Parts: sequence; structure tokens; C-alpha cells
Amino acid sequence: MGGAAKPDPHAIRSGYDRWSEVYDHDRNPLIALEEPIVHAALGAVSGLSVLDLGCGTGRHALWLAGAGAAVTAVDFSEGMLNEARRKHGASKVRFVVHDLHQPLPFEVAAFDRVVSGLVLEHLSDLRFVFGEARRVLKPGGRAVISAMHPAMNLRGVEARFTDPATGERVQPGSLQHALSDFVMAAVQAGFRLEAITERAPDAAFAARFPRAEKYVGWPMLVVLQLAAE
Repeated sequence: MGGAAKPDPHAIRSGYDRWSEVYDHDRNPLIALEEPIVHAALGAVSGLSVLDLGCGTGRHALWLAGAGAAVTAVDFSEGMLNEARRKHGASKVRFVVHDLHQPLPFEVAAFDRVVSGLVLEHLSDLRFVFGEARRVLKPGGRAVISAMHPAMNLRGVEARFTDPATGERVQPGSLQHALSDFVMAAVQAGFRLEAITERAPDAAFAARFPRAEKYVGWPMLVVLQLAAE
């Protein structure tokens, strides 16, 4: 699955710039599935230095800052970052414009935690990304990485949104990675896999988020918990 043609990074950035206008308002069921699991996996973060890779409109970064972490959040979409900067509590977060296909502009062992939410499907070189995450983590640090479950590819699903102004369905561009691609990239980068969580919506969840109804019982989300030793 990892051998698919690379999406155009410019198209991805442009797509997310457009998506930023509605990203926080379209009741994405994947986000609703993901956030409680990621928050629980990160645990207590007060006093820790945390890096958010692909922060989007700041949903993890702002929660982390509110919980007492010193947060640096990076994304390559100016539209997404502009939305994040407008939110309450954004002054506590250091936002950085950066493309995750490039080396991170941070020193070795600069952070206690790394979090990345629903970004991996847009990245072609997973081993590079996990390697950079491992490089900037302190020994004993941890990373929590979520992604759309590769099983969604079997249903023809990738990241997408509907532009409310035009009604156009926009797919910024995704790669079809396998679950083993995620795990092996992490292990080869020097992480120890602590836990892996796969989550499918149930009927009760779908009642609250109707877009998930067609996926009841089908894996939508995967979350990796990784240790830097």
C-alpha cells in the first residue's frame, strides 16, 4: 500500500487552507473518536514540553496548553494556523509554519512528548517523520500518533470535506499506507511500541455523529503509543 503515487504537497496545503474555514464545524466523527483516546494516552502533561506535529486548527495544542504544558505546534497550512491563532488560549502556544516533509527546526531531545493527530495519510516518507519525532524527544519521552485507519481505504475513504460555498467535495490528497507501515516506521526510527488502539464506531456513537453510521463496526481510527528509549 505504501507504494502508491505521492500526492501533490501544494494541493494538500491548498486543500487544508480551504478546509480551515469549516474544519471546526463539520462534526467530523473521526475527530470525535480520536480526541478522548489521545488525551488519555498523553496523560498528565503539566510542566512538560510538548510538540504537536500537524496541529491544524489547534485542537490538541490548545488542550495541552490548557492542561499546563509548554506547547510548540507546527503545520504547513497558514489557513489552519490562522484559525488556531484566533482561539482562546492561543497566546500560550508557540505556532510554527513548517512542512513535515522537511527536517524539524528543533534541537535533539527538545521535548518530553510528541503528539500528531490524523496526519500520517498525507506523508510519503513515514520513517523520516517518525525519525524526526524520535530525534526531538528526550530519552524516556513518549509520542502519541493517531491516523485514519487504513481499513478505511478499503471503503474508498480518505480525508475530505465539502466546500460550503461551492458544494464541491474536496480531497486534499492522501496515501494508502498499511497499518504495518505505521508500526514498522516507528520501530525502525527507534521507538518502542507501548500500545496500539484500533477503534470502530458503535451504534450509540453513530446516533450522535450520523456520518459514522455507515462505518459501525468498521475500524476508523488507529492510535499508536510510543516510547523513546
